[in-house]
Amino acid sequence: MARRRYVARGVPGGYRIWDNRSRRWWGDLYELCPDELLEELNGPGDQARITSLLRRYRAQRR
Repeated sequence: MARRRYVARGVPGGYRIWDNRSRRWWGDLYELCPDELLEELNGPGDQARITSLLRRYRAQRR
């Protein structure tokens, strides 16, 4: 199995997405684990779908 580029890591207050290639955090802090977003980032990478998922997970924080 290939090493995943993006992984969710638990941090105080929720989850953050870690980019293994650039070795830094990607995106915002999420209260719920962004499973669908990770699948899209590691898979096809459709920009429109990533944007809609980002909006959905941001709305869950409020």
